[in-house]
Amino acid sequence: MQLKLILSFISCLLLTITTLTTAGQKQIRKGWKAGVSRVIITPKQPMWMAGYANRDRPSEGKLVDLWAKALALEDENGKQAVIVTADLVGIPRKLSNHVRDQLESKFHLTRSQIIINTSHTHSGPVLTDALVDIYPVNSTQQQTIDRYTKELGDDIVKLVGKAIGAMQPAQVYAGNGVTRFQVNRRNNNESILTKLTELKGPNDYAVPVIKVVNNTGKLMAVAFGYACHNTVLNGYKFSGDYAGYAQLKLERAYPGTAALFFQGCGANQNPLPRRTVALAQQYGEELAAAVKRVLNEDMRALTPQLTTAYAEIDLPLNSPPGKEELAKMATQLPEAYQKRSAARLLKKIEAGEMLMQSYPYPVEVWKLGDQPIIALGGEVVVEYANELKKIFGQEIFVLGYSNDVMAYIPNVAILREGGYEGASSQMVYGLPNTWKENIESLIIQQVLTLAKQVGVPIPESKIN
Repeated sequence: MQLKLILSFISCLLLTITTLTTAGQKQIRKGWKAGVSRVIITPKQPMWMAGYANRDRPSEGKLVDLWAKALALEDENGKQAVIVTADLVGIPRKLSNHVRDQLESKFHLTRSQIIINTSHTHSGPVLTDALVDIYPVNSTQQQTIDRYTKELGDDIVKLVGKAIGAMQPAQVYAGNGVTRFQVNRRNNNESILTKLTELKGPNDYAVPVIKVVNNTGKLMAVAFGYACHNTVLNGYKFSGDYAGYAQLKLERAYPGTAALFFQGCGANQNPLPRRTVALAQQYGEELAAAVKRVLNEDMRALTPQLTTAYAEIDLPLNSPPGKEELAKMATQLPEAYQKRSAARLLKKIEAGEMLMQSYPYPVEVWKLGDQPIIALGGEVVVEYANELKKIFGQEIFVLGYSNDVMAYIPNVAILREGGYEGASSQMVYGLPNTWKENIESLIIQQVLTLAKQVGVPIPESKIN
């Protein structure tokens, strides 16, 4: 009898242990997992630098290293996603597609589960198939560019693999800060900035922040953004510009933490005044201070649920110029890069190629817990972020310069006004003509469609 009682007790004890263990495993699975990784991408040799057409020679050293960083996330159901940030002026479609194809093959990540965002520093290297008409590179220099671009793609794939491999239980939080060194460059004259007593907009001063901590409460990663060109500096030394200094400041303040900067819709926003290292450092400190303030306040905890959606839409271009017009442009336009662009397009026509009349434009929407994240390709003007915030609320995060940087993305008003963002910049990027005026409505509608797919609440009045 006593033996039966002992055996019964042991049986009950084992059942209890099994039940508690299973419950504990379920509890672990119910949380987020996160992993981070970083790699230096500073070229090891002098290279042409991207962003300014007036540079006349390759780089001459560095101020600070350039970085690519990855934050991998996994929700309670095992759904994964990764955001990659890089100190580059932009990522061209061919390189982006190669990287994302490799990530799908190796890690089963679809397009909708990957955001590649570039800081738009104008003190980074030129990449293959990006802004090809701006830089008068020779064949030897082009070989260096091609080799660096290939190595960069390989490094990003490895980077993501390391971030996925480093995933551990975590908590994820979101919040918005504010800082105000961006200036609308279309509506304010930089040359008389010190005399102005009032700056005109539109602007978006938000500093979106994602905080990731491990189960002991240690800060693992902070991803933060701002909508402003990284154009404080225009010299010949590699640098992440103000965003690079902001990342350094945060990583020194929180040892062992990876700080990732993502660029917002800052295509018509400049950091002003500018052109000194001290100013780049100052803006970096201001941005880092805005992030630290958010980190030190109560941030919104995000439930461990992740949904993602991705699409490419054909954004229409106006009809390209013909052979005779291109021939004139190749000899009569004032800037050397404009002549090179026209000559290249003319060569395509003479070879029997059709010039593009639309472009496959990437749009991506994530719902991270209850935090909507919208990622748009190209150099997106601030009006898009402001319009989307009117629809979804001020707490959404809107990224530009994501997955493919193919051109400026102006809104209807800027297209009608013209100027650099609305007209001439398309030639900088090698497009045969300007965008049609309906691109704004096409992009906004695609965001609405994807937002509905991932479950982002949309006011009834905004649904067509």
